[in-house]
This record gives sequence, C-alpha cells and structure tokens, in this order.
Amino acid sequence: MNKIIGLAVLVAGAILLYFGYTEYNSTASQVTEMVTGNPTDNSIWFLVGGAVAVIVGLGILLKK
Repeated sequence: MNKIIGLAVLVAGAILLYFGYTEYNSTASQVTEMVTGNPTDNSIWFLVGGAVAVIVGLGILLKK
C-alpha cells in the first residue's frame, strides 16, 4: 500500500514540476520578471511544491 502512495506522490510531484516549468516560461511570467526581476509567485510555488512532492515520493518508495 505504501508503494502505491509513494508512486502517486511522485507522479503528482512530476506533474507540479511540469506545470511550474510551463508557468515559469509563460509570457506573463516573463513580463513580470522583466518588470520586477522575479518570476510569478505561482511558478515558484509549483516548482517548490513539485520538488518537495518528488522528494517525499522517492522517500516513501525507497523506504524499506
């Protein structure tokens, strides 16, 4: 059961990383970054959340 949960969290993390990457490269994020020097908050939260979910998912999968 834990392997299924770990795999689901890992997949969810990968999806969040994908959305974060596409949001980071979007036109709105590029314009915001040009004006403020920082990307949009959504892209940062997607990337951070995805990275955390991937790490947690790997931890659950590799735990014996």
